Amino acid sequence: DGKGAGEAQEGKKPLKACCACPETKKARDACIIEKGEENCGHLIEAHKECMRALGFKI
Repeated sequence: DGKGAGEAQEGKKPLKACCACPETKKARDACIIEKGEENCGHLIEAHKECMRALGFKI
C-alpha cells in the first residue's frame, strides 16, 4: 500500500549507509575499479568524511 514508505524519510529511521553520500560513493567506486584502491585514498577519505557528517561512525 506504500503508506510506510514516507515515514522512513521523516527521520524515524536512520539513513542507511548504502544510500548515504551517493556522489562521493560513485566517484570512489569508479576510481577503485579503474585505478585500484591504493590510488584512490583521497576519494575514499572524502566519502568517509561525508558519512561521518551524516552521523555514521566509520
